Amino acid sequence: MSDIKFEIIKKIGVLSRSEKGWAKELNLIRWNNREPKYDIRDWSPDGKIMSKGITLNKEELVALKELLVKMDM
Repeated sequence: MSDIKFEIIKKIGVLSRSEKGWAKELNLIRWNNREPKYDIRDWSPDGKIMSKGITLNKEELVALKELLVKMDM
């Protein structure tokens, strides 16, 4: 399996942290030299190991924001 190349274009923010220091982050990331996408996933404290996550293009991120605003919490 080939290595996945990534470049964090912009760190947007931390959603939460685990007791072991892993951070669930929202970032703008370029995967394998493709167009950057918004990305939500856990990162190790040193930023070298990542969990599985979800990537969203700008339109999907806007749709998610609209859904979250509509939620009755």
